[in-house]
Amino acid sequence: MKKKARKNLINDQIVAENVQVISVSGENLGIVSLKKALELAQVARLDLVMLDEQDSEIPLVKVMDFGKNLYAKKKKMAEGKKKQKVVKTKELKMKPKIGIHDYQTKMNQGMKFLEAGNKLKVTLTFRGREVHSKDERGEEMFAQVDQTFLDAGLTNIAQENDLKAGPFWSRIYYLKAK
Repeated sequence: MKKKARKNLINDQIVAENVQVISVSGENLGIVSLKKALELAQVARLDLVMLDEQDSEIPLVKVMDFGKNLYAKKKKMAEGKKKQKVVKTKELKMKPKIGIHDYQTKMNQGMKFLEAGNKLKVTLTFRGREVHSKDERGEEMFAQVDQTFLDAGLTNIAQENDLKAGPFWSRIYYLKAK
């Protein structure tokens, strides 16, 4: 659930008799009447913006250009989002009776996913009678997958909890941070 963005009250939206004012340069002008603070902002051709919560006895306000301030905040948020790295989960699906070449091709592709920084979900699908030997055959397949990663030199690989649901068995692999 997202936090509700707190909207800053500006100019005539501020409801208080007295306010503590901070000037454009950052100096504290002390506690003055709201009318006087609005006049100070108007003379400077700027806005009077409430900075702290409304439940305090004497609200803290600052004389500033609200439009520029809002623009700077949005730009900073966008810059922060740009720096975030999104980790995707790629999935490899295979059956226990997979051919050697098909297995090697899928594992090579899976290693490329891992090296690109993605998580890799390996899902084994069991059909018909294979479901009865799911535990034994699944352990063998995942042991083979683990060995393939080790043989390829991926020693810093980790895995999340297995998910066994019906005829499927999944395991998620990812590279640990170095």
